[in-house]
Amino acid sequence: MTPIPSLVLVTDRHATEGRELVAVVTAALDAGLPAVQLREKDLPGRQLLEIAEQLRTATARTGALLLVNDRIDVALAVGADGVHLGGTSVPVAVARSLVGPEGLIGVSTHAPDELRALIGADFAFFGAVYATPGKTAVGPAALAAAVGAAAVPVLAIGGITVRQVPAVRAAGAAGVAVIRAILGAPDPAAATRKLVATLV
Repeated sequence: MTPIPSLVLVTDRHATEGRELVAVVTAALDAGLPAVQLREKDLPGRQLLEIAEQLRTATARTGALLLVNDRIDVALAVGADGVHLGGTSVPVAVARSLVGPEGLIGVSTHAPDELRALIGADFAFFGAVYATPGKTAVGPAALAAAVGAAAVPVLAIGGITVRQVPAVRAAGAAGVAVIRAILGAPDPAAATRKLVATLV
């Protein structure tokens, strides 16, 4: 069984401050990023596949994990390590039948009840723990309740920076998932190193 990473970078090419997405992610990978989730919902399949291929090459070189959001076909095509499912994705059982027993399956959740009902996944994201553009914060107490309800490791997501890592760890999170903390940082490599060091 592949260990669940303590830090996952979720991609958003609109959050890179005008820089090319793969270049920013590669800098983070070279700085020790253990996992990246390709999540570009508005891209056509062919463009998504091209980015996935580039990220698969980069993650293979650094030994990091590659997860693909929702698009199991793209994940299988590039030999990704797993998939991440949202509320409108196929059921976990269907995803498992496609990725096999060794493929990682993550699921986005927003309430403890969703975690109690979660069967067959390997880990879950829970949030938004802190406020993000368009999402209201649920707070560390809700995260702690979610962790208590979960049978799988829970990674906190939503407005997470280095400053919030101690609080989400204290709430029981196995790690964190971030977007802007790395992609929007002036120095993505330095931001990655700080997060990795804080999560050790």
